[in-house]
Amino acid sequence: MSDTKVYLLDGGSLVLDGFHVFWNKGPGGEIRFPVYSILVEHAEGRFLIDTGYDYDHVMKVLPFEKPIQSEDQTIPGALKKIGLEPKDIDVVFNSHFHFDHCGGNKHLPDAKKICHKSEVPQACNPQPFEKLGYSDVSFSAEAAEARGMTDQLLPGTTAQNSTFEGIEGDVELAKGVKLYFTPGHSIGHYSLMVNFANRRPILFTIDAAYTRQSLETLCQASFHIDPVAGVQSMQRVKQLAADHDAELFYSHDMESFETYRTGTLFYE
Repeated sequence: MSDTKVYLLDGGSLVLDGFHVFWNKGPGGEIRFPVYSILVEHAEGRFLIDTGYDYDHVMKVLPFEKPIQSEDQTIPGALKKIGLEPKDIDVVFNSHFHFDHCGGNKHLPDAKKICHKSEVPQACNPQPFEKLGYSDVSFSAEAAEARGMTDQLLPGTTAQNSTFEGIEGDVELAKGVKLYFTPGHSIGHYSLMVNFANRRPILFTIDAAYTRQSLETLCQASFHIDPVAGVQSMQRVKQLAADHDAELFYSHDMESFETYRTGTLFYE
């Protein structure tokens, strides 16, 4: 475990109304929230969990989310800041395929790719209310072809370099790096726990809970497929944190994010 380091790659920010961030509770009004990816440097390889959003896609399809993203906040730019290139990533794990978690996959054609076994089929045929969430299909030739959206694929993209290993249930990604199945926000959503040699574990809620307030009040975001499962997953996250004495990190909580180590800083 002494080799484990975690970098948070700042991917910029987006805007949602408060009634979307805190479903049926609010208050309303614009909330700007962070988007970031998680890079785990481990004795078994470099694992990138989620890849943020693509600025051009958001401006074309979801401009009301008012993206702010510099070159340093793209996947290639964020990796460059810590002395890496996309080819240095061994494994990409996508917690789910909403557009703000997969937009940088296209920059990582050589990495092994993993997700829940139901996520690619869902991206191929999302529910009507999920279509904006699953609007960026540049990560998957299969999804792009199924939805008639092959214009999103980079030239040279093939099924071979966007093929995913499907998993289910809780899975150890590497020693001390555990994926916990927390569905509800999406059909195959995962949260992540990383153990370290010299500090408490970190439990990344990812989108099981956007913010600290979300988890404390069990108030999930409006973007979900199963709200009952979503509440159950939030309760599970709380229990996991208690059982493992883990520090909770939230996916879209600007107040918390401003206290996190980002850029060249890391956790070990």
